Amino acid sequence: MATKTLIPGANHPIPRDILTITVQLSPLTVSGAEVDISAFLLNASGKVRGDDDMVFYGQPRPGKGEVALSDSGVGEATFTVNLPQLSADVEKIAFTATIHENKKSFAAFTSLIVKVQDATGECLLAAVLPATGMIESALILGEVYLRQGQWKFRAVGQGFTGGLRPLAEHFGVEVSDAPVVQSIPTPAPSPVSLTKFTLDKSKPTVSLDKKSAGFGEIRINLNWHKGDPSTPKTGLMGGLFGKQTQNVDLDIGCLYEMQNGAMGVIQALGNQFGTLQQVPFIALQKDDRTGASADGEWLHINGQHWHDFKRILIYAFIYQGSPNWAATDSVVTLYVPDEPPLEIRLTEGAKALNTCAIVLLENVAGGLKVNHEVQYFSGQQPMDKHYRWGLNWQAGVKN
Repeated sequence: MATKTLIPGANHPIPRDILTITVQLSPLTVSGAEVDISAFLLNASGKVRGDDDMVFYGQPRPGKGEVALSDSGVGEATFTVNLPQLSADVEKIAFTATIHENKKSFAAFTSLIVKVQDATGECLLAAVLPATGMIESALILGEVYLRQGQWKFRAVGQGFTGGLRPLAEHFGVEVSDAPVVQSIPTPAPSPVSLTKFTLDKSKPTVSLDKKSAGFGEIRINLNWHKGDPSTPKTGLMGGLFGKQTQNVDLDIGCLYEMQNGAMGVIQALGNQFGTLQQVPFIALQKDDRTGASADGEWLHINGQHWHDFKRILIYAFIYQGSPNWAATDSVVTLYVPDEPPLEIRLTEGAKALNTCAIVLLENVAGGLKVNHEVQYFSGQQPMDKHYRWGLNWQAGVKN
């Protein structure tokens, strides 16, 4: 069956099936335009019902996973939509794109493409949304919706000049203005937070108030780009993602110090993966040795035991390959429940220095103070000395 091509405003029936929705920018990258692609599950009024109705980089598989961000990369994202498993009060799924911090408009791109595939992988629909001349920095790309018992897909291309806020409010989402949510004496529902806060030299510190129940499960993600070894490396990009960079193995780890003086390290090197429910209340989820994994590496901290911690230093090190930090396009994102994600990019560093101290988490009177560091060292031991941890380091390997 030939793929049906839709123009903005057109719609077409789709099967009540497990579908794959792919969004792709053209071109994939534009300098200064970081695009976030998301999905909203909506009720009959076109509004979200709660936190689980938002699917994005910080929450790729909410609820029961009926709609999940199954893969993402630079300039594209893939969602899995299980229509038979959707709750009966979900009547629409909107797919959106926003440019982070409104730094550019979508006029910087040529077009945005949305493809719909059925469970066999056959492409049913393709919507091509022209972007030339657009002044908007947020777009509703397309909708999967229920009409008189029939599921359909509509190409939309509706934009919002104000970026994330008007788009989110259109769907009944409250967007937080600040990275700090003040503590309140009684429990209350937390709004869906889409704001991403970037920590850098100009905004180096965020402080989160003490919470009686702790901070929940704190998640730290390290993601990077390894390049495509099948693509010839020429010109500027060839210099960034050359032969040595293709094989880079970038790892996340941390040094921790407890209130009782106990210290240690969590990292794949030496197989120090930790444990979440017992001391040290930190666990490394997995070791991505190539950078090919869509969601990179994850370090989890049991924030219910935050009172037991004194400080934690999150770092990354290049275990294998040339220490070319700019080439890896590395980004670390810190997720604290009920707070906007905190993002730190690793774009500097001398090529001879293979270790980067990224962010320091400190327990200050029970609160969580997050300090931007991004300092580079020739190894973990010099970093340890700089931050006065005092651990004994030995050469190690990864299994």
